[in-house]
Parts: sequence; C-alpha cells; structure tokens
Amino acid sequence: MKILVIEDNPLNMKLASDVLRREGYAVLQATDADHGINIAIQEQPDLILMDIQLPGMDGLTATRFLKGSENTKHIKIIALTAFAMKGDEERMIEAGCNAYVSKPIRYKEFIATVKSILKE
Repeated sequence: MKILVIEDNPLNMKLASDVLRREGYAVLQATDADHGINIAIQEQPDLILMDIQLPGMDGLTATRFLKGSENTKHIKIIALTAFAMKGDEERMIEAGCNAYVSKPIRYKEFIATVKSILKE
C-alpha cells in the first residue's frame, strides 16, 4: 500500500516515513499542500497523512479540496496535528479527515490508526 505524508517539519516527516516503511508501506512525501495535492492526483495513494499546519495552504483546506475532487475523494486522510483542543477533532472530521493522530507521534497508536483506516 502507498501512503503520502504531507508534513513540513523534517523531523516529523522522517519519523512518520521511517515508521511506515518499517511496517512495509511505500511512502511518498510532500512538504506543502500544493505539492501534496499534485502527488495525490498523480499517484493515487491509499492513504494521506496530512499535517494541519502547513505553509501556504493549510491541511484542512487541502483536505477539503481533495475530498471535493472526483479524482481524489476516495483517498483516506488522517490528520497529523499538534492541536488536541476541544472541538479540533470535529473540525478535522468536518473537513473530510477519516481520523486524526496527535503529535508527537506515539508509535503503537499511530500504526494502529493507519491500519484501522486502511481496512475501512
């Protein structure tokens, strides 16, 4: 399975990508929403891990765009966020995210969420 990680922080990108590769997933990478959207359209990944705070277009706007497009609406999206305030999960789900994982990433929870969403 192919997973696209859209994350602007190099350390978070490396951690998420390394964990996913260790689990046997093919990993694609983008450091901003525009590049991520282009990769999603071209590569049709099975899942996108979307940072919410991105330079330029934010992750929720990018998610709404992807979910609004016939070519990409089927792709599952997990929000990666440092936000864990009341109401944040609802905002992410309303934007089209299938789930969210808070940062810093906790290995077991992260992989469990990825596997669960890919099975849906």
